[in-house]
Amino acid sequence: MSNPSIEQIFPALTWRIRQLAMYPEKEITDMELAEDWDGMHFGLYYEHELTAVVSLFISGTTAQFRKMAVLPSDQRKGFGFQLLSYVINYCKEQGIQLLWCNARVDAAEFYKKFGFINIGEPYLRNQIAYIKMELIF
Repeated sequence: MSNPSIEQIFPALTWRIRQLAMYPEKEITDMELAEDWDGMHFGLYYEHELTAVVSLFISGTTAQFRKMAVLPSDQRKGFGFQLLSYVINYCKEQGIQLLWCNARVDAAEFYKKFGFINIGEPYLRNQIAYIKMELIF
């Protein structure tokens, strides 16, 4: 079994993973964010297959990550943990002071393992409950 590797990827490579993991009922063309071309995108490759993705948007000393997704067949194997750990370390190296996300409420416990805290109250978007979470370095 090979070790996963993480590298920066082209924005369009994130779309298939986003669709399969988060929005299987939608078209792949719906997966592009208007901001995708302004962000950085990281992919975790496992056994030469793109398995997990995350998009990072930096503004000064603040960064937001969005659309973190792991292929459904590879969830609960630690790939999301490895990918988010990579992003956190990358942000520290870049001098980022605040990293935040709009987390699905059902994933909030995952982010708390990294030290993220809830900010404000949960809210609904497209019938999904989200909460803003922050990590201060």
